[in-house]
Formats: sequence, C-alpha cells, structure tokens
Amino acid sequence: MTSTVTLITPPRRRPPAGALARARNRLWLFLLPAAAFYVFVVLWPSIQGAGLAFTDWDGLGSERDFIGIGNFERLWNDPKAAGAIGRTLLIALTVTVVQNLIGLLLALGVHSRIKSRNVLRVLLFAPAIITPVATSYLWQNLYSPRGAINELFEAVGLGAIAPDWLGDSEVALWAICIVVIWQYAGYSMVIFLANLQGIPDEIIEASHLDGAGPVRRFWSVVRPELAPSITINLMLSIIGGLKLFDQVWVMTGGGPGGATETMSTLLYKNAFQLGDFAYGIAIALVLTVIVAVLSSIQYAGLIRQNGR
Repeated sequence: MTSTVTLITPPRRRPPAGALARARNRLWLFLLPAAAFYVFVVLWPSIQGAGLAFTDWDGLGSERDFIGIGNFERLWNDPKAAGAIGRTLLIALTVTVVQNLIGLLLALGVHSRIKSRNVLRVLLFAPAIITPVATSYLWQNLYSPRGAINELFEAVGLGAIAPDWLGDSEVALWAICIVVIWQYAGYSMVIFLANLQGIPDEIIEASHLDGAGPVRRFWSVVRPELAPSITINLMLSIIGGLKLFDQVWVMTGGGPGGATETMSTLLYKNAFQLGDFAYGIAIALVLTVIVAVLSSIQYAGLIRQNGR
C-alpha cells in the first residue's frame, strides 16, 4: 500500500494596499538626485546660455547689454545665414534620402542566405565606428588633386574631367555628402536589418506561394513591417544632417567661398573666431528649433505607426 504526501504551499502574503501606495508616493525620492544633477548640469546652463542670445556679449568680458531680438533680426537679414540654412537643409535632405536607400538595399542584401553575410555586415558597419574627424582627414586625402580618386580617373583615361572635389564650389558640398553617406549607410543598414530579422518567415513564404514576385513581396509585405525602422532612420539621419559640423569643418572649413557653409560652421566662426558670441548663440537657438520641430514630426510619425 502506497501513501501519497501532499505538500501544501502557503499562499503568498501580499502587502497591504496602503503600503503599496506609500511606496509609489516615495518613488520620486529615487529620481531626485538624477533630476537635480540634470537641472544643474544641463537644464540651467542651457537656459542661461539661451538668455545670452538676447544680449551683445562677446564671450570674454563681463559686460553685456540686453538688445532684445536684435541678434535674431540680424540673422533674418544676413545673406550668409540664409545661405547656410539652405545648405544645411539640402545636406540633411540629401543624406537622409540617399543614406537610407543605400542602407535598406544593404540590409536586404546581407539578410539573404549568402555565405559571407556575417563578414559583409561587419565590413559595411565598420565605417560608422570611425570618428568623423579621422574619416574626414582620410577622404580629404582621397579628394586631393593627386589623391587616389583622381589617380583612378587618370588610370582609366578620364583625367581631363576629374573634378577638384573640395576646391570647386559646385562640387564640394556633394563631396561632403558622399563622405557622410559612406560613413553612416552601414548604421542605417543595421537598424533595417534588425527589423527585417523580426519579420516572420511565414508571411514571406505565404506571399511567395500566392505568386507574388520579389518586388511585390517587398512592397506589399516587407515594406509595411519596416515602418518603425524607417521612421527611426529618418529621424536619426535628419538630426545628424542638420547638426553636421566635423566633416565640413575638417574638409573645407565652410569654403570654397562659403559654398559649404552650414549653420554649425557659421555658428562656430561667429562665436569662437569673430568674438560675436551672442550672435552665435542666436544661430544655435534657431538650429535647435529646426531640429526640435523636425524630430517631433518624426517622433509623432513613429508613435502613429506603432498605433499608440
């Protein structure tokens, strides 16, 4: 005769509702140190710095006079500022479109079943981890009149049409865009690839059985699933393009003849070379507003795509 022993697990005792309420009310105590650090290190200095845009401070002396929106009126009437804003938007638009198209094509390529896909992923992403300054110096040498690119033109008999990449005002801006796209297309690829790997294979196989071709499968099945990564990549690319500074400053310094001047380089020159610090801060505030508006639009699109 066998006997069965039943183990009775005592029920877990839940804390009283009042204790949970008190614990929730004290959560702010844990946030207080980080919030205080953020306020005193980031928020308050930013507010003080923004206030300087309404003065005539030169960045060195202690004397400053309140001039209201004088710096912003000057910015509005400054032809150099208008050109810098236009070029900044052009760079952001070009980089955003081309970089994400190339990144998507690369992601689709390395997502396939080719044997070298893991090696290709590493090689294609590698430029993104190089510092922009080092990349800029590298491409500056490649773009030089006797650099590797023009030597290649000579080798194939096209030396007569080889452009002066960084010295021609019609070409320099596009040469910089090429560098930025080359460096960050792999970064966009990784984001697209992560999204592609989350798409169920059953959906792709079902569309294949229904007779859909590769283009139809991508447009009707894969593309809607890529909406989150598309929105994220667009946001990152637009913000990065609007804030672009390192590549422009190292490769051309805003030249030739201001052909590659952006808001970031104009800000730097006025604040740190010409001693017009308050006007530089005004440019920075305008750039901040542009970035905030465009990124907010992109974020709203991301929230809408996620159905929240």
